[in-house]
Amino acid sequence: MNIVSSAKRQVILDTETTGMNQGAGAIYLGHRIIEIGCVEVINRRLTGRHYHEYINPQQIIDEEAIEVHGITNEYVANKPKFAEISQSFIDFIDGAEVVAHNASFDVNFMDHEFSLLQPRGPKTADICQILDTLDIAKFLHPGQKNNLDALCKRYGIDNSRRELHGALLDAEILADVYLMMTGGQTKFNLSGDKAGEGEGGIIRLNSNRANLKVIRATADELTKHEERLDLVAKSGQCIWRG
Repeated sequence: MNIVSSAKRQVILDTETTGMNQGAGAIYLGHRIIEIGCVEVINRRLTGRHYHEYINPQQIIDEEAIEVHGITNEYVANKPKFAEISQSFIDFIDGAEVVAHNASFDVNFMDHEFSLLQPRGPKTADICQILDTLDIAKFLHPGQKNNLDALCKRYGIDNSRRELHGALLDAEILADVYLMMTGGQTKFNLSGDKAGEGEGGIIRLNSNRANLKVIRATADELTKHEERLDLVAKSGQCIWRG
């Protein structure tokens, strides 16, 4: 299994729904999306652009779900229906890599909402790539808690505003978690496939190559480096320090 994160434009996404049942089973029980929150990342930088909508699900929200996200039936009663915001949502995610935590949950709901459109809308995977940060977290931290709160604690990210779940706030927090968690890497190869590498996974350089120019870090850059290592140290052992 390869997790590729090379897309220049990414959309960090979260949804809230009318029920707390997980996966496709929630859809079979008739649950719907009531909030969508997205933030845009281009070349691993937040751009400040976002997409956020509350949606009238045309059905009752479970009390258990209200306790989690705080969105009431009265609040969404006069909000637009999904069909009314669908095109603007599709336009925002089209061609991007959608990044979500436990992405199958969000994508299943999105696909269900698209299927109810007249005419029928697209499958999410047909208009964008999908990256699941839960897969990355499990790979990096096997056997540990990998929900969003646990990852915030592990990577020293402030989530004190997260008293209730909210799609836009959770998307903003997930963006910080994702950028810290991947730390500049663009590919996680979980299959052990070394296609394109030399024998034994080693790429040998030409001995006649020109010497590389050495650029020394400035005092400001060294200070920022130490600040980043302080963040790493908060989440556990920092192997870059003695």
